Amino acid sequence: MRINFNVPPYTGKEFDYIKECVEAQKICGDGKYTALDNEWIEKKTGVAKTLLTTSCTHATEMSAILAGIREGDEVIMPSYTFVSTANAFVLRGAKVVFVDIRPDTMNIDENLIEDAITPRTRAIVPVHYAGVGCEMDTIMDIAKRHSLLVIEDAAQGVMSTYKGKALGAIGDFGNYSFHETKNYSMGEGGALLLRDETFVDDAIIIREKGTNRTLYKLGKVDKYSWIMPGSSYLPSDMNAAYLYAQLTMAEEINNDRMDHYNRYYEALRPLAEAGLIELPYVPKECVHNAHMFYIKCKDFEERKGLIEYLLSNDILPASHYVPLHSSKAGLQYSEFHGEDRFTTKESERLLRLPMYYKLTNDDLDEVVRRVKEYYKFT
Repeated sequence: MRINFNVPPYTGKEFDYIKECVEAQKICGDGKYTALDNEWIEKKTGVAKTLLTTSCTHATEMSAILAGIREGDEVIMPSYTFVSTANAFVLRGAKVVFVDIRPDTMNIDENLIEDAITPRTRAIVPVHYAGVGCEMDTIMDIAKRHSLLVIEDAAQGVMSTYKGKALGAIGDFGNYSFHETKNYSMGEGGALLLRDETFVDDAIIIREKGTNRTLYKLGKVDKYSWIMPGSSYLPSDMNAAYLYAQLTMAEEINNDRMDHYNRYYEALRPLAEAGLIELPYVPKECVHNAHMFYIKCKDFEERKGLIEYLLSNDILPASHYVPLHSSKAGLQYSEFHGEDRFTTKESERLLRLPMYYKLTNDDLDEVVRRVKEYYKFT
């Protein structure tokens, strides 16, 4: 395609940092750049501890282990999310309980959560879609009153805030993604954010294959051993170096994406005012990170036609999640509590437009022009 949906972010400093790792003969996990990435996230979010991981999937799996999720437990989340959000808990033997989303933000409807709670419920998993925060005050209040943990899926939320608080730093655990499609990337990667010190020691052990190897490296024990179940969740320091090149330019990347978002919004506003499409909504208490720009078509068939038209003009758009409760595994490992008023209907209307760091204005304007052509709007 002449205009791709995504181009992984690149600043020009990545290879210099990777070369430094290679020359220092330190390319495994928990090296210099892993520490720098962790420190950057901790300072940006205010959490007690950050642990860089091999993916957001693995960060969420660590959250499930730390939360003590086990067979027979229930976890509440939206069905409109990536499969990893559910898999982390299904792997622990839990049942996933889906509730409907809000059609304005595509986030979990906070007003439906409490009715889905049972004596087996252990956690609430809000997903901050498009880097726009869920209604976290309500969710945290529900969790407190019912003694539940809150595990934030902030995969798309780096640099976003809710009432001035960083997404991923509000609940008990937060999970970031640094996949190549995200605003900041290390190819494959993620991070686990711990709001306070309570879970830090166990998190470090779980991340190091269930051993106390970190204590050994610090000279606090003379040999390390198996302490508890865990796995290898450490990314290579070369991947961490690639990421750090972008974190040092995080504001520039964020501003660039926001410029793209605002340009899309203003250019497509006339179509929305004419009732032809819907544009994204950001609540006043939220500051988003321009992770994506999407429009909503009238229905599935109209979206299908628009996709085909854009493809025929060398533009690659993207639809997004197929709701998990309608999938084969979803039917086996989950239930949808209440009525699916919006999850399926809204998911079938949503179309993501090309959005990435250093997207040119000419290419963005071409996307807008073709969308307007499809709707015969002049």
